[in-house]
Amino acid sequence: MFESVGWGEILIIVVAGLFILGPERLPEAAAWMAKSVRKVREFATGAKTQLREEMGPEFDQLRKPLEDLRGLRNFDPKRVVTQHLFDGDSDPLGLNNVKGTNGGANGTNGANGASKPNGYPATAAQPEPLKPGERPPVDPDAT
Repeated sequence: MFESVGWGEILIIVVAGLFILGPERLPEAAAWMAKSVRKVREFATGAKTQLREEMGPEFDQLRKPLEDLRGLRNFDPKRVVTQHLFDGDSDPLGLNNVKGTNGGANGTNGANGASKPNGYPATAAQPEPLKPGERPPVDPDAT
């Protein structure tokens, strides 16, 4: 029920309760809250037990689809496709341990002697940016 509530939220609730109720009434309020939560859990457990006794084996048949729906909460399409197509192998082609790509020797792609990790050829080095006050070089063939 409170799976999404973290320690940070609990701390904020306690601090807010301390300011709202004051230090005198906070322990009494916390005891009341704990007693109420315990009663709600007892009611839920009693209702579940009573339902199970009245329905018998049909109760388990009713619970199975609900458990299947609960499994869909953690649905991750990438994980599901990997699991069904590649039997759960996260690297089915074995590419994680390969240094080079495209069949080149020593980690090269065979064309220009260098490749990026994604298999595309490395780009040429970018020129340094101009410093303040510096002018770009003039190309004599441009005019």
